[in-house]
Amino acid sequence: VQLQASGGGLVQAGGSLRLSCTASLRTSNWHHMGWFRQAPGKEREFVAGLTWAGNTTYADTMKGRFTISRDNAKNTVYLQLNSLKPEDTAVYYCAAAPTDASGNLNLYSYWGQGTLVTVSS
Repeated sequence: VQLQASGGGLVQAGGSLRLSCTASLRTSNWHHMGWFRQAPGKEREFVAGLTWAGNTTYADTMKGRFTISRDNAKNTVYLQLNSLKPEDTAVYYCAAAPTDASGNLNLYSYWGQGTLVTVSS
């Protein structure tokens, strides 16, 4: 199984980006698809998750600014990032879990390579 993340880049504070994660298998096959991020010197943290049934969860600090969605026809999961802040600068990873994983990164079996988001002030 391969996950290919893309869409990162350099953006000014207040700007937006849309990240994409294309899977080699149907995204609806997985119980959870998730986005995580890791800033320099920090641990990887949960950003957003999407179940096969379409239920979404978000980290509290990102709720209202970020939106996770899926296009089953394209086997792709998206993460829309709005109102970006410099503290959102990180490498963003997509991941897939065969079980109910929610925000627990240890339950995600497959990971993409990450895409860098840099937010300037």
